[in-house]
Amino acid sequence: MAPRAFWKGWLKLSLVTCRVAMSPATSDREKVRFHTLNRDTGNRIVTRYVDEGTGKPVREEDEARGYASGEDSYVLIEDEDLEAIALDTVRTIDIASFVDRDDVSWLYLDKPHYLVPDDEVGAEAFAVIRDAMAKTGKVALSRLVLYRRERTVMLEPRGLGFVLWTLRYADEVRHFEGAPKAEGKPDKAALGLLGKLIDSETKPWSPDLVTDPVQEGLVDLIAAKRRKRPARKPKVAAPEPTGGNVVNIMDALRRSLKAEGGDGGRSRKR
Repeated sequence: MAPRAFWKGWLKLSLVTCRVAMSPATSDREKVRFHTLNRDTGNRIVTRYVDEGTGKPVREEDEARGYASGEDSYVLIEDEDLEAIALDTVRTIDIASFVDRDDVSWLYLDKPHYLVPDDEVGAEAFAVIRDAMAKTGKVALSRLVLYRRERTVMLEPRGLGFVLWTLRYADEVRHFEGAPKAEGKPDKAALGLLGKLIDSETKPWSPDLVTDPVQEGLVDLIAAKRRKRPARKPKVAAPEPTGGNVVNIMDALRRSLKAEGGDGGRSRKR
């Protein structure tokens, strides 16, 4: 079943405009969720905002945004203040620029969405923009209000539509220095054995490779609770310690290859 569009608006490039619809590319709807209960009564517990000083509940109409400007000091921000600085990007994806897809690091990719034409009239204009971008290897950047916040978005041609990514801002991405550089070069024999192990463990990609065992365990646990039976705990083999030197690593690699049906690198040509 195709996901339902949660946003509809316009895609605009210069004087070319077409109606588009957006739907989420991912979903956590099937995840097991818990409620907080009162153990004594079995009733759900609800949260309420209370005044930190008086301890009394605060009505929703009395709640306000505040930016901490000092110790116990806040600057109040009203809805009108935010509206005054917001751009007109609620219903229009106005393409501002293009960049090479390879230049956009995966670190900036936040949340994916599917973008498709919303009527037959604009389908041709949509296809022209999409195919031209795919041919040149470009992605488009724009700004759009999503999830109550104005975001930078990236349109990437994919199949018959676009994948629209919300992008993280530059101040949200941390620089990665990498691991400390090891002394000397990696052992060639260990690299060879590890290459064989990687080959033996390589398999075709499938969504089944990223199933959630905890989610499956929770489903079984809940079913068992309903039947008043204890849930079966999945058996997971404990990993063997490899030690910290090359000799132990070599032994561990040979054992791993032997378990996968290899000879552990012990065969020799005659």
